[in-house]
Amino acid sequence: MKTREEENDREFGSWGEEQAAKHLEKKGFRTVERNVFVGRKEIDIIAEGRGMILFVEVKTRRQIPDADSPYGRPATAVNAKKRENLLYAVRGYLFSHREACEGFQPRIDVVEVYADPSTSKNKVLEIRHFPNAVTAKRTHNS
Repeated sequence: MKTREEENDREFGSWGEEQAAKHLEKKGFRTVERNVFVGRKEIDIIAEGRGMILFVEVKTRRQIPDADSPYGRPATAVNAKKRENLLYAVRGYLFSHREACEGFQPRIDVVEVYADPSTSKNKVLEIRHFPNAVTAKRTHNS
């Protein structure tokens, strides 16, 4: 049984994914699927457009970190293990959806969504999009 805090975190994460999907839509991408599992690995958003198929990891936070934040930017949470999991999931998805993905250039992006912590209802403060943030050799901050 999930605790109330876990349920709230899940709802907050889903809200962030929805904001990220809207952001991608404004950039000309159409959401194909959300919360796709390949084995036990999850892809938050799969979108297509402009000849690309995007596999998007979304990181949602309640405020924009300042320079002194001990946690750093949310995209830094896409560490080596997370990168390995994403690459595994993307490869599996591409393999199992070969025909649907044919003709699209695959790309793994990270989207950070920041909510205003001063409101009881979630309000977007900022969205940061890192195209091609994860490759087989690096993340955007490596």
